[in-house]
Amino acid sequence: MTGPTTTDPTGKRVAFIGLGIMGAPMAVNLRRAGYDVVGFNRSPGKAEALVAAGGTEAGSVAEAVAGAQIVLTMLPDSPDVEQAVLGDGGIVEHAAAGTLLIDLSTISPDVAREVSRRAAERHVRVLDAPVSGGEQGAVDATLSIMVGGDEGVFQEASPVLSALGTTITYVGPSGSGQTVKAANQLVVAGAIQLVSEALVFLDAQGVDLEAGTRVLQGGLAGSTVLERKGPAMLRREFQPGFRIDLHHKDLGIYTSAARDAGVASPLGQALAGLMGSARAQGLGSLDHSALFLQTERLSGRAAEQ
Repeated sequence: MTGPTTTDPTGKRVAFIGLGIMGAPMAVNLRRAGYDVVGFNRSPGKAEALVAAGGTEAGSVAEAVAGAQIVLTMLPDSPDVEQAVLGDGGIVEHAAAGTLLIDLSTISPDVAREVSRRAAERHVRVLDAPVSGGEQGAVDATLSIMVGGDEGVFQEASPVLSALGTTITYVGPSGSGQTVKAANQLVVAGAIQLVSEALVFLDAQGVDLEAGTRVLQGGLAGSTVLERKGPAMLRREFQPGFRIDLHHKDLGIYTSAARDAGVASPLGQALAGLMGSARAQGLGSLDHSALFLQTERLSGRAAEQ
């Protein structure tokens, strides 16, 4: 391990698995809240911010989990969570009985339920607690967190989650957090696409885009997406806070779950297609607000044209 270790006010040690764009600032915020945080990331060079904040870097999942009463995971997709939690050398293999596992990743509701069931066989208690708010929300500790699992376990986890977000809501049994997150991703994708189309429309009509955006934001069309993503679209700045690749994955989760539930979702299917098209055009590593670029291309108004 590298970096200092201190004792947090609660006497509980926290392991954080997955120190990416979202995970790293979340681990830092736990450390700033006074927790003793040990972090691990599969690819190297991701723990600097945590170590600088007084946390510790582990060399493996097993090393991170050893002695931790609470484990948090923030990983890209369902297979990553299954491997980290249930695989050889994973969390349930090394966690002590009674450990609280909070999965902050966005994964399939079915996988969340299966992970919870299998972890319970090893006496590890699991909450699925996906987050919304993007990189800035992770940095500012203002995330919205939707939590599924046992309500008593949720109450126990509330102090830790409060170090990460401002809207923390219990939404039902295991898998419910992931179900609400899938719905959230549908709404966000729809809002981004509509903002993109509105801005391209205004530009095509010769309207001053900054003035037009202010008017939209001041009326019923105003939204968090317009407020946060609109200015970046106008500046054509698409540094990823949440990549198109990941939103494409999330819409796949939504459309699959909706189909299994027998829910018609014509707009959801269209949004999944648009997100997949943007990814196929090489925009996958950009922020999901880069749907704006695809809308320009579809309109024959791309900068290169």
